[in-house]
Amino acid sequence: MGVSSVMVVGAGQMGGGIAQVMAAAGKKTYMNDINMDLVKGRLDFIEKLLEKDVAKGKTTEEAKAATMANLIPSTDMKDAADCDIVIEAIVENMDIKGKVFSSLDGICKPGCILATNTSSLPITTIAATTKRPEKVIGMHFMNPVPVMKLVEIIRGLATSDETYAVVKGLSEEIGKTPVEVRDVPGFISNRVLQMMINEAIYCLYEGVSTVEDIDTVMKLGMNHPMGPLQLADFIGLDTVLAIMNVLYDGYADSKYRPCPLLKQYVAAGWLGKKSKRGFYTYD
Repeated sequence: MGVSSVMVVGAGQMGGGIAQVMAAAGKKTYMNDINMDLVKGRLDFIEKLLEKDVAKGKTTEEAKAATMANLIPSTDMKDAADCDIVIEAIVENMDIKGKVFSSLDGICKPGCILATNTSSLPITTIAATTKRPEKVIGMHFMNPVPVMKLVEIIRGLATSDETYAVVKGLSEEIGKTPVEVRDVPGFISNRVLQMMINEAIYCLYEGVSTVEDIDTVMKLGMNHPMGPLQLADFIGLDTVLAIMNVLYDGYADSKYRPCPLLKQYVAAGWLGKKSKRGFYTYD
């Protein structure tokens, strides 16, 4: 089975990036969200990114035009009726995801694959909200999607070999490197990354050092391009906390306990770059 048409549900940063790479690979791509302002805002953002790439010689005007032509704005999930795959990229909330997958199950054609970009939630549980668990799979992209090469592919308990093969092939077709991962809390990327971020927050909480110096140690000592506290701000501290809670609940191990300071920042509305205040202040 080849993939020629895609719907991405969620026009945020991740969903927009996924839609962009699909469209750039020649896929007819519906970019869906709850209102047209959100969708058009993301389309404008993608066009500006591509204009910068044209100016830098990274792409051509023709390629930019082709990508934009392949992006179709959508506010109705019924547009997914004839798609070959739907990729969900919405909030990390199991109840909301379950409702979306249940709706898509009733809309999409029998052969359509339903993929989720979840960063930590169990694929098997999401699949159980549908009548096609063999067609449900995790397809976890990294941020920013147009730049980062990795895609974690996560099979649920019932995911078929055929579904995995199609998603692996699609990942390679759009220029990504797929890695197969078991359906465990946090998969690989967030099981390792969020533990590092949480430990950095504990260092701050315990007064070991300052925000800037903790980040400097990891950048200059470990050659990380961005310190863990700055990275947390970019991810969103609410997202970091949500993932840590999934790890803590999923493994029932105290080593995954979210730092109290992280909880406090989220309760205060200090969510990082998107709220202009996190471990750093953003003008």
